[in-house]
Order: sequence, then C-alpha cells, then structure tokens
Amino acid sequence: MTFTRTILAASALLLSGTAVAQDTDTSSRFTAERVFDIEYATSPQISPDGSKIVYVRHSMDRLKDQDRGDLWIIDVKSGEQRPLVTGGASASSPVWSPDGTRLLYSTSNNGKPELRLLYIDSGDSFSLAQLEQGPSGAQWSPDGKLIAFSMFVADEKPSFAKPIEQPEGAEWNAPVKVFDDLTYRFDGAGYLEDGYSQIFVLSADGGTPRQITDADGGLSGVAWLDNDTLLASGNLNDERDMQPVESEIYAIQLSDKSVRPLTSRNGPDFAPVVSPDGKTIAFRGYDDQLKAYQQNNLYLMNADGSNVRELAAGFDRAFGQTVWAPNGRSLYSLIENAGNIDLFEIGLNGDTSIALSGLGGTSIGRPYGGADFSISATSRPVFAYTAGTADTPADVAVAGRNVTDRVLTALNADILPYLDMARVEEFKVSSSADGREVEAWVALPPDFVADGSFPMILEIHGGPFSMYGPFFSSEIQRYAAEGYVTVWSNPRGSTSYGEEFAQLIDKKYPGNDYDDLMSVVDEMVARNYVDSDRLFITGGSGGGILTAWTITKTDRFAAAASIKPVINWMTMGLASDIGVFVNKHWIGANPWDEPEKFLALSPIRYVSNVKTPTMMMVGEEDYRTPAWEAEQFYSALKQNGVDTVLVRVPGSPHYIASRPSRLIAKTDNIMGWFAKYDPARQDEDESEE
Repeated sequence: MTFTRTILAASALLLSGTAVAQDTDTSSRFTAERVFDIEYATSPQISPDGSKIVYVRHSMDRLKDQDRGDLWIIDVKSGEQRPLVTGGASASSPVWSPDGTRLLYSTSNNGKPELRLLYIDSGDSFSLAQLEQGPSGAQWSPDGKLIAFSMFVADEKPSFAKPIEQPEGAEWNAPVKVFDDLTYRFDGAGYLEDGYSQIFVLSADGGTPRQITDADGGLSGVAWLDNDTLLASGNLNDERDMQPVESEIYAIQLSDKSVRPLTSRNGPDFAPVVSPDGKTIAFRGYDDQLKAYQQNNLYLMNADGSNVRELAAGFDRAFGQTVWAPNGRSLYSLIENAGNIDLFEIGLNGDTSIALSGLGGTSIGRPYGGADFSISATSRPVFAYTAGTADTPADVAVAGRNVTDRVLTALNADILPYLDMARVEEFKVSSSADGREVEAWVALPPDFVADGSFPMILEIHGGPFSMYGPFFSSEIQRYAAEGYVTVWSNPRGSTSYGEEFAQLIDKKYPGNDYDDLMSVVDEMVARNYVDSDRLFITGGSGGGILTAWTITKTDRFAAAASIKPVINWMTMGLASDIGVFVNKHWIGANPWDEPEKFLALSPIRYVSNVKTPTMMMVGEEDYRTPAWEAEQFYSALKQNGVDTVLVRVPGSPHYIASRPSRLIAKTDNIMGWFAKYDPARQDEDESEE
C-alpha cells in the first residue's frame, strides 16, 4: 500500500462508523462528541487559613481542540464557588501567598509565558513578569516578599562553520543544526536547544527576574529553606549524560549565589520540603541499584544536610507528593495503594496510617490514577483534594477536623448522570504463571447480560511501572457505548502493590506479565461475559509492546491495536529520548556488546509468529517510543502477509490523547479496526448480502 493509500485507509476507518451496539438512539450514549463535554479539576489549593480553595477547572475548547484551564474559587464553609480567572489564556499552577491575601499563577499573554499576581480582596491582578520561557514550580518566600522559580536558559549553539551571507530575496535552505549532547531531543519538547534550567527570584511587587544560578546540568524543583536560602535538585556531575536517574539536593544562597550540595549518594534525591520550624528537610529518593523500577522512599535530614535518615523504612509503597503537617509532627504523602490512591500520614517515628481515601480522577483518557491535594496552615489542618470515581472525573473535595467532609463540586452533573454509563466491577485472578494474585476491573456496556455474546477489549496500561484503577476513563466509556466489554488490570510490574511485585519484570519485560493478562482474559470467558471468538487487544506504550508481544505468542485475538509501542529494544536504547536509561536499567547491557539481551525481549524477533490482523498507531512527534518502532512491526507484518495498517497521528508526541480530537481519533480508529475483524459483524454483513 502506498503512503497516500495508507492515509486514506486510516481516514476511512475513522469515518466509517464503529457502532457495535444495536441501539441506534445515541442521545444517551457516551458518543465521541461527549469527550468535548468533559470537565475536571486539578491543583486544588487551600488558603493558609483553610477558608477558601482555588482550583484549576479544566474544560475542552471545541474550536481550538485544547484542554484549557480556568481558575475558580470555593468558599469552604458555604460551598459557594465562582470564577476567579477565566476567559483569557489558559491559567494554571495557583499558589497562595503565606498570608493568604494574594494568589500567584501562570498564564500567557500574546503567546508569551507570564506570571501574574491576583489580590483576593479586590480581584485585581497584574503581570509580575512576561518571560521568554515558561516558568516552573514558582514558590513564595516565607516572608512573602520574593518568588522563586526555575526557567530554561539557552546557551550558545555549537557550530563549526559560519554560514555565508544570502543574497537579498534568496530562498536558501535553513542553516544546519549541530548537536553535541547525548540527549538532543525529548518527547513533548522536540529537538532541544542548548542550555539548562536555572533558578530565578522575582520581587512580589513585580520587575525583572534575577538569575541566581548558572549551573551546567541545570537545577529545578525549588523550595525555600529561609528568606535567603533556596533548595533545588539536579545533577551537576560532569558525567550526568550517563547518569539518567542521578540527582542531588543543593542549597543556594541568594546573598552570594553559592551552590552547595546537601546530599551525595548514588541515586536520586529530590523534592525537598522544609519543616515549619525550618530545621528539617524531607525529601524523596533511593539508592540506585540499576533496576528498571526502584521505589521512591522518604528521608529526613537536618537543614545543613547532616543526619540523613530514612523515615518509615519498612513501608512497602512508593511515596508521592509530600507535605509537612502544620505542627511539624508528621507528614502527609500521596500513595498509590493496591490500585487506589490514598493520602497517608507518616509520623516522625515512622508509623503510617491512611488519612484520606478516594483520591483520583485527574487522568481522563485511560484509567490511570492521578490526584492532587493541599493542606491548610491551621493548627487543625484542612485538606483540599481531587476526588474521582469510575463514573466521574476529578471534583474538588474537602476534609478535616473542623469542616464537613464532602465533595464541593459536581463538574459533570449536567452530562454524565443523563448518559447510560458503563458499570465497573472489580475482580481478582490467580496468574497461570505462579499463582500470584492479579487485580483487574471490567466495564460492562449498559445493555450487558452475561450470555457469552459480547465482544471484549483487553486494555493494557503503559509505564510499564504504573497502575490502572477504578478511575474514570473516556476511552473505556467510548468502548462501552459501542457495546464492548472492556477489561483492564495491573499485571506484575505494576506499581501500588509493593516494590517486589513491581520488580518481578526487572530485566525480563515483557515476560510473565503476559501470563497475568491471559489469566484475566480467561476469567472473562469463564464468567460467560464475552464471546471467545470476539476477543480484541490493545494498549499504549508499555501496553503497546505487550500487545505486540502477546500476538507473537497466541492467535486467540480476532484483531489487535498496538499503540506507540517498543518493538525493538536495540533501536529504543539507541534513539529514544530515554535510551541511556533503557540500556543501563531496563536491559542492563549495551546493544553493541550483548545484542541478544535486547532481541530476546523484542517483539520484532518473533514477528514471524504473528497471524493476528494488527493496527500500529504512533504520534508523528513521539520521541519516547519513536515512530520507527511501530513502523518496523508494520513493515515486517506486511512482508509476512499479515493484514496490518499504520496510523500516524500528526503533531502528536507520546501522549496521543493530549488533545480531545486525538483521543477521539485514537479510540474510534481502534474500534473501526476491530469491527472489521469482528466475526459477529462479518456474519451480519454476509447475511445482509
């Protein structure tokens, strides 16, 4: 098939219609257009006194095909909410001043990044600074007089020749581009400029940002130790290109711009958080043992970097976003916990307990577990957090000893209650590999009955060190609306079940995670939920490679859709934006030294086994699993006479669903491909003829 014909075929799949359900009334179904109706909350920031919450309210801009954010404010006592910053450019990253009178946030003006400050009493706002690059992680100083943030600073590009002057009106080729860094492009950023992220400070009254650091390697993740001292993390080692996970925490003096490391071990140290009395720093990290997955542990050290000690050393879960309790006697951390997200309290003696459950909802494409929270500065802290369920994306919720625990928003109450949504069931199976328990969920179409007639989609998560859970998913709801039973699970390698479970695939991925997935499929067939002749498989990134791997081992699936996969670990290790990490941590070798280690885990090695009709899909600007990964499998299948199609998503990085239309195109093309090979649908077509 020529390139032009490939594009036409992909377009035909999207436009042909994909309905599997018999009901032709689409008014109550989660149709493709409903993706543009979804709203969700992120970054709920509670004021220091616990009386108000500012959050980012996300909606889908139909004309610009974008997920945009506006700032809304909620009165905690009454629950009343109103818009705060809306109508202009998208707004994000709200941060309260220490006294709660002002709000800092990020936006843009005429396409230029901008930091703005808003006065809560009057609603007036002004631009602190328009910037050439986007600021990151802006934080107030303890006295509220300064704001610190990180921002990219370009260096002079390498060059070996000066271009000659072009004649006036000439149309010459653009000048050559020279790269001399090991990492010269990155997913979502494209080909990189020379330069690093540096630390800046800016007066809260506005003005010109002052650059504090000029460090080769760059620094980010800023926090204030005191009014004259900043903390940040980065890797300033000369060998940093070959140290993909290494980082240290540095203390930076504003008075003399000196930079001093506070940590020094082999492994990442990052996300410093200073105790209320300024004497102790909490941070996350681990001792690097060159494994594909290593759990982020929680540590404390004195403000000068001395007395480093691990907190809750026996706690077998990875620590996420962490903050101090206002009294300094404990900390709170977001924890992925057996497919859920909980907020844990960690005492200074290492004791752990769940403070809040039911967090989530900030990832609306697939059922990943994203969540945000914040805490007031009051003696009896109040928590603001994102609450999500399998039926609804993130809303803003509040909890605490002196408030009524409740969900404060209902951002989708105008849409979702009036649609026939999928019912989600949780179940567990024993893996055929070794009997280990595997947790899974299944979404059942509105008209579901367990009569063994329904088609099934196995949806596999990426990472591979991440987790799915009982969270809202536009993609799952789309599948259900078209009559598919969709099942997703957390096979070995998934996070939230402890470090040992995640490390079961270290240096052997893909491996027995395949057996875990097939055990989940077997359970669906055994329950008579699905027709064993109408099984389909898909997944993105890590799920993409597992999809490709699976069809080299079995032909039980009627069709497959491998989305942004790894197909050849050798090319992944040499040309991906995380190639060094792949070689050192995932495979543990160099491809030129031990090619068999790479090929043994690569679906391309076994492509001759594939009989399943397979769609390959990838973003045209994906530098995480670059387009040539999918193209290798596509070309091999073509040469082997297996029916296949290549779908390229224009302008898309690795995160294909970053724009609403891309999410729609992804799901509807997948269903269009599956419908082509659905035996029941083929029988219907034959009977009509």
